[in-house]
Amino acid sequence: MTVGVALNAADAPNQVDATVRLAQEAAAAGLRSAWFGQTFGADSPQLAAIVGREVPGLQVGTSAIPVFGRHPLPVAGQALTAQAATHGRYHLGLALGTKLLTETGFGLPFERPIARLREFLTVLRQLTQTGTADFHGELLTATTPVPARVSGAEDGVPILVAAMGPQALRVSGELADGILPYLAGPRALADHIVPALTAAAEAAGRPAPRVVALVPGVVTDDVDAVRRKATEYLAFYERIPSYARVIELSGGRRASDLAVIGDEKTVAAQVRRYRDAGATEVVFSGTEMAGDEDRRRTWALLGELAS
Repeated sequence: MTVGVALNAADAPNQVDATVRLAQEAAAAGLRSAWFGQTFGADSPQLAAIVGREVPGLQVGTSAIPVFGRHPLPVAGQALTAQAATHGRYHLGLALGTKLLTETGFGLPFERPIARLREFLTVLRQLTQTGTADFHGELLTATTPVPARVSGAEDGVPILVAAMGPQALRVSGELADGILPYLAGPRALADHIVPALTAAAEAAGRPAPRVVALVPGVVTDDVDAVRRKATEYLAFYERIPSYARVIELSGGRRASDLAVIGDEKTVAAQVRRYRDAGATEVVFSGTEMAGDEDRRRTWALLGELAS
């Protein structure tokens, strides 16, 4: 099973330089992949491309770019460029986004998100696989009067979706290569998410998709202090219906209940639970919740599990 980390150096004096240093440290610890979030700050495909060039051998990906406020043509160009830059080690993650950020940030109505996701994925698959598109949907139009190919990315780009609800899982099983669930514990994965995703893929005649479980977690001796930080850090997600639902399905009351916090034995056991629940890959996030010593200790354990 691949084990990776989500990197966030937004508070550093230079985010790009700091992200590269963190990625080098993660690779040295034996981790296999590095993932980069997307809000309104740094451009995650660019970060992934830079890190992939600077740290050879490390898989890199975005987790995840919202489909609202974007169009498949420039997103495909970003993804294909990152794929060429990393010689095939880039993974594109998409998300529905949230009503709060979509409407306050972009001034766009958060309407028909599943239909938009379906059309976005349909166009992206055409663009990343063939470099062309001729799509006229209800919500999106994408044509290529000139080619949209990027030399060096002819093999395409794996596309994953931050899907956890039934409708998003159905679309992802039909059209994506995998999913990127966050704050979905082993119970939610095993009982709800993985079966729905697998069934949708089987019905579409496709192989079982990847399940890249993103997990907030820290190896530490100061469990109570880190748990308090996690409660504050993750509280935002409790306001978002899709996350609130999956937290409940996971048996949690607060988002921080899904954070994996403890010593090496405790954390390793939890990682194994995710694997047993159907996760093909586990990616730890939450470096912001830990000091440098605990972060290095966490990455050392994850590197051992990756090997």
